[in-house]
Amino acid sequence: MQGPFNRGSGRKPMGEINVVPFIDVMLVLLVIFMITAPMLTQGVQVDLPQVTSEPIESSDDREPINVSVERDGRYSIWVGDDEPREVDLDEIANRVIILLERTPGTPVMVHGDRNVPYGQVVTLMSTLQVAGVANVGLISEPPGGEG
Repeated sequence: MQGPFNRGSGRKPMGEINVVPFIDVMLVLLVIFMITAPMLTQGVQVDLPQVTSEPIESSDDREPINVSVERDGRYSIWVGDDEPREVDLDEIANRVIILLERTPGTPVMVHGDRNVPYGQVVTLMSTLQVAGVANVGLISEPPGGEG
């Protein structure tokens, strides 16, 4: 009489590894990393021009959007040769969004006073990034120039 635990039941030991649970775990990890990876990269991406002795010429005919941070912390915005208008940070974002909707790809230039705290310039650049600006140019004076 053969019992259920008898070795002579005709079953061979299985020589294969079941990889389905391994694949399930790997897919879950992949999803977790795909969700968390964008959260790990914080900051403002800025496309800074190379330092040269000559001004960088634009092949575009579009007038740039100019944004400035003045020494006393006030913000101004203007396009091309227009007169600068003093605005607050939220209004800069709204105006830039409107201008970029009219003419996408318009360059944005930041004029920052050398005495303005770094954090205030970064806040402005972060606001521009939220408004949809992909690249920001920083305007500077050549060495020996008066600001």
